[in-house]
Amino acid sequence: MTPDPCPDTAALIPAPARVEGPYRCGFVLDGRTTLSAAAGTETTARWLRDTLGAAFGLPLRETADENATNSVRLRLDAGLAAEAYRLHVVIDGVVEIIGGGPAGVFWGAQTLRQLLGPEAFRAAPVGTRAVAALTAQTIEDAPRFGWRGLMLDVSRHFMPKGDVLRYLDLLAAHKLNVFHFHLTDDQGWRIEIKRHPRLTEVGSWRARSKWGHRASPLWDETPHGGFYTQDDIREIVAYAADRHITVVPEIDLPGHSQAAIAAYPELGNTDVVDTAALTVWDSWGVNPNVLAPTEAVLRFYEGVFEEVLDLFPAATSPFVHVGGDECPKDQWKASPAAQARIRELGLADEDELQSWFIRHFDRWLTARGRRLIGWDEILEGGLADGAAVSSWRGYGGGIAAAEAGHDVVMCPEQQVYLDHRQAPGEDEPMPIGYVRTLEDVYRFEPVPPGLSPEAAAHILGTQANVWTEVMQNRSRVDYQVFPRLAAFAEVAWSALPAPEARDYPAFERRMDTHYRRLDALGVDYRPPAGPHPRQRRPGVLGRPLEGKPPIV
Repeated sequence: MTPDPCPDTAALIPAPARVEGPYRCGFVLDGRTTLSAAAGTETTARWLRDTLGAAFGLPLRETADENATNSVRLRLDAGLAAEAYRLHVVIDGVVEIIGGGPAGVFWGAQTLRQLLGPEAFRAAPVGTRAVAALTAQTIEDAPRFGWRGLMLDVSRHFMPKGDVLRYLDLLAAHKLNVFHFHLTDDQGWRIEIKRHPRLTEVGSWRARSKWGHRASPLWDETPHGGFYTQDDIREIVAYAADRHITVVPEIDLPGHSQAAIAAYPELGNTDVVDTAALTVWDSWGVNPNVLAPTEAVLRFYEGVFEEVLDLFPAATSPFVHVGGDECPKDQWKASPAAQARIRELGLADEDELQSWFIRHFDRWLTARGRRLIGWDEILEGGLADGAAVSSWRGYGGGIAAAEAGHDVVMCPEQQVYLDHRQAPGEDEPMPIGYVRTLEDVYRFEPVPPGLSPEAAAHILGTQANVWTEVMQNRSRVDYQVFPRLAAFAEVAWSALPAPEARDYPAFERRMDTHYRRLDALGVDYRPPAGPHPRQRRPGVLGRPLEGKPPIV
C-alpha cells in the first residue's frame, strides 16, 4: 500500500523550540514497524502501542535490535533536562526519541503522534488505511515551565472516573503535566474516606442544583452526586503517573466546607448555627458555613489527610492543596467559642485564625514529606514559610508571595479561568465573566513584568482553572476548555516572545490541523464560528462582565 503524503509538520502544538528540516519523506509506519525501548522508557512504549497501534491497526512489535530499521527507538540521555527531548526522523527509516528522563521521552512521543497526522488520534483505523509517513527532520524541545496545569472542579458537577481518565489523556496530548483535582466543596464531597463514611454517604449528594448563575430563578430538580472510591483514586493516580502527570488533590478548608458539615454537623460553628439542619449546598457562590476552629476539627481533618496521603503517594503528588479561599469570618466573629480560641492562641483577629488553620496543616504535611499549596487568600494573616500559593485573584497575590520567597503557580481568573465566556453575544451558553478568546489566552503571560529575577525564580509555572457550576456534563466542560487549552498549553510549554509580539495568525493556522485532532478525539469544543445550536443554553442566566479584565 502506498502511504499517504507526509503530514504538515508545521502544525505542532505546542510549538517546539527548534526544528531542523523537514526534508523528504523518510519513515513509513506500517505493519513491519518495530519498537525498541531502553530501560526507563517502558511506559512510553506501552502508550505508543496502545495509541498508534489502535489508530493504525498495527502491532508495533518489540525488538531488542537497537540497529533495526523501520523502527521507533526510545532512548535516554542524562545530558538533557528531564522533560527535554530530541526527535530524529532519519531517511533510512528510523524514528529516534531521546529524552533527558522518562518524561522527556513521553513528550517526544506526543510530538510523534502529532507528526503522524490527525488519524493518529483515532481509536481504530479509518477504512483500510494502515500506514503513515513522516518527513525526515530533527526536533529539539523542552518546556519553559515545570508546572503546566489544569484544575478541574468535580465538586460542583461530578465527573465520572472514565471522563477523568479521558481528561488526563487530553492533558498529556497537550504536554500538560499537572492535574489539580478539586475534590471537595460546599456542593459535594467526592473522595471516599473510610474512617468518616458519611462524607460520601451524605456529603456526595445534593437534592437539586441551581440551573445557571446563582441569580438564576431556574433549578434542576434532579439529585446530583457521586464520588470516587479509594480504588478509583488509585487508578486515576496510576494512570496519570504513566503519563508523567502530577496529581494535586485539593481538600478545602476552612471555608467551602458545607458538604462536610452536612455530613458531620459537629465540624461547624454549632454555637451560632444549627449545623444539624444543613444539607449539601444546592446553589453557587461564597458560602457562610465554615469549619469551627477546634482541636476536634483538626483531628478530623488530619484523619482525612492521612488517607489522602496514602492514596496520593509523594512520588506522584508532592503537593497537597488545602484551598483556603473565600472563607467568610462572620460566624467566627459571632461565635463565643471562636473568639475564645483567638484569645487562647494569642491571635490578633479572624484573619490570623485562618492563618492558624493553614499553618497547622503546613506543619502537619511538611512533617510527612509533602508541601502545602493554597489559594492566595492564605497570605492573609501570615503564611507558613514552606507553603506555595495559587495566585487566582490576579497577579497581585502571586507577586507578593514570590517577593516574599514563596513558590507560586500563576492562574489569574481574569486570564485563565476557562469557565469565563469565550465570546460576546447571546449564543454563549450561561455566559460567565469576561470575554477570554482563544487569542486572549494565547497572549497570556504567566510572569508579570517588573518582577525581580529572584522573585521570578519562584514562579513554578502556570495553570488554567475550570470551575463547573454551569457545566453539568462532559460536553459542557469540553466546550469551555477547548480550544483555549491548546493556546494555554503553548503558553506554558513554549518560549514565546512578549504577548504583543506573538504570532497569533500563525497559531490559528496550526489550529486548523489541531481541530482535526480534537475531532478525532471526540472533543466537543467550541467551533471558531460560534457554538452549535445544541451547545447553546438560551434563557439561562449567566453573569457576563463587560470590558477588558483588570490587571490586578
